[in-house]
Amino acid sequence: MIIQCKDQKGIVAAVTQFLYFHNGNVQEVDQYIDNQTGDFFMRAKWELKSFAINKDQIERIFSETVGQRFEMNFTLHFNDPKPKMAIFVSKFSHCLFDILSRYYSGEFEVDIPMVISNHEKLKSVVEAFNIPFYHFPITKDNKAEQEQKQLELMYEKGVDFVVLARYMQILSPDFISKYPNNIINIHHSFLPAFVGAKPYHAAYKRGVKIIGATGHYVTEELDAGPIIEQDIARVRHHNTVEELVQIGQDVEKVVLSKAIKYHIAKKVMVMGNKTIIFN
Repeated sequence: MIIQCKDQKGIVAAVTQFLYFHNGNVQEVDQYIDNQTGDFFMRAKWELKSFAINKDQIERIFSETVGQRFEMNFTLHFNDPKPKMAIFVSKFSHCLFDILSRYYSGEFEVDIPMVISNHEKLKSVVEAFNIPFYHFPITKDNKAEQEQKQLELMYEKGVDFVVLARYMQILSPDFISKYPNNIINIHHSFLPAFVGAKPYHAAYKRGVKIIGATGHYVTEELDAGPIIEQDIARVRHHNTVEELVQIGQDVEKVVLSKAIKYHIAKKVMVMGNKTIIFN
């Protein structure tokens, strides 16, 4: 359960008492107060195994007994069924390999009904994991048509969210609008510095001592969506461009995987162009 309301006395007690009263085994509780706006945010996770309320009645009963009293906005999320994640990729393989290996090992509690690419280079990699691979070559003349076909396929397969694993195409506003705050991108730079096609080359010319990567939600404003996760790596003057690329790709893999984990676990709450990441 994800909760937002104005900060008031007794919220945490009311929520936890509700869960306790109905025999809920609480697993995680985290809360945050924005002192500037006076808003309260909370995430609570509990087991349904012994819970006294039927799954389809929880929202109504919680609203009547707790939510209305505190004028809460809240959403319920369940681990079953697993969310369905579509992966978009072009030619770079490092993020794709990392995601698929974590999925294969059971680290990601998701289903992957498809990998979509504008190139066929990584088809054999995807099919080795027994995941369907779909090739949609894109040009400036067929982009809108191909995106529509991609969306139709995603609707057919029930895709819940999208991961851009170094997908080298800019999504249209129409595509983005179909999955608001559900398209995760990895940017090969520690935003907002060194944006563009060759950030490592720009960083090399500037003699930087750190490089990084940024995982964020996709919005219509390019590379400016709400940031989910960031990380850095220290580099030295003797590192070549090729070494910077390798170091940077290692960071990208970790940052993207963390962003995916947070999203799957419903630990990300988007507020405007910022995010709250629950523990």
